Amino acid sequence: MTLKRVTCSCIFDFKKGYHPRVSVIKNEKGDLVSDSLSSLASCRNHFLQLLNVYGVNDVRQIEIQTAEPLLPEPSTFKAEMAIEKLKRHRSPGIDQIPAELIKTGGIA
Repeated sequence: MTLKRVTCSCIFDFKKGYHPRVSVIKNEKGDLVSDSLSSLASCRNHFLQLLNVYGVNDVRQIEIQTAEPLLPEPSTFKAEMAIEKLKRHRSPGIDQIPAELIKTGGIA
């Protein structure tokens, strides 16, 4: 926090007056809970139920599908043709490997 931020928030609190913040949530039974330990326990239970949808046995039985079709590996000839088409003196791509290094086969 910067000094300016602290000063502004202090002035705001002084002008508006101090208002304590109360956290009230509902537990599994629907009762209102305001103490921190009960709030933590009910949040923990909620997220455990939310995130543990499948048991370990159920996950193994689910078939995983991808949106992309499986493609065969490119042949050596296609890889060599793609390397020949690379232009020199261009900025490297996402992998940060310059085209000159790829064209020389890694020999500098």
